[in-house]
Amino acid sequence: MIKSAVTVSLVEAARGGPFVLWEGLESACKTAQELGFDAIEVFSLGPEQVDSDVLEKLLNDHGLELAAVGTGAGKVKHGLTLTSPCSEERQKAREFIKRIIDMGGRFGAGAILGSMQGFWNDEVSKEDALKLLADACGELGEYARQFNVPFIYEHLNRFETNLCNTVADNVTLLNTLGDDHNVVILADLFHMNIEEVDICQGLRDGQGLIGHIHFVDSNRRPIGGGHIDMDAVSATIKEIGYEGYLSAEAVPYPSEYEAAKQTIESYNKYFG
Repeated sequence: MIKSAVTVSLVEAARGGPFVLWEGLESACKTAQELGFDAIEVFSLGPEQVDSDVLEKLLNDHGLELAAVGTGAGKVKHGLTLTSPCSEERQKAREFIKRIIDMGGRFGAGAILGSMQGFWNDEVSKEDALKLLADACGELGEYARQFNVPFIYEHLNRFETNLCNTVADNVTLLNTLGDDHNVVILADLFHMNIEEVDICQGLRDGQGLIGHIHFVDSNRRPIGGGHIDMDAVSATIKEIGYEGYLSAEAVPYPSEYEAAKQTIESYNKYFG
């Protein structure tokens, strides 16, 4: 079953970024319940910012699930990446992500690797960076297995990483982990609009490996605010047998509430 989710950011330093709701977990849960979302996706500074008992009560009281948890604050606040030329920083990055996996695992939610993947550069070649990334994904996937959740790897557009930019790149990386890895692909429609020749073909390239989708339009506004052909894309999402969350990682345009409302209306239109 394809479910709906809306993103919640607790990271004030990321204000203005592509997250819909910004006024705390209680407010976010009220809005998500009111509009009819199935889940929220949470981006925090780390597990120390989120009281898991409080989060559990909020989710239960509002009939919501936790779709996923983000790790981006590891890069935004601490400057950590899995492909840093410094081995100590790479290890700190892994430990930070493991703590996020612990936080989400309690709720059956996977952790998302996005910006913390880093870049290749003069200090770390592309080949070496991809090996570091693959090794980290393999370890983190195994770590997440204890919670019966996958580790979620999101390839980004060329302006945010120079490692993997397309679904096919992501598939190639995951194929190096063998058949029993516990890592799934996050297909973000915004990134795909930039990098894929054809979004629908990109989704087909990831069939069987896509475990999370960021449901957002071409310009990072909520679905319906850009030029993605959602008739075709929604048909392809169904065609590949996707059964995860469609999570709105969109800018709060024209306001938080209106962005969330437009998202759930679009979800209901194409998948309800």
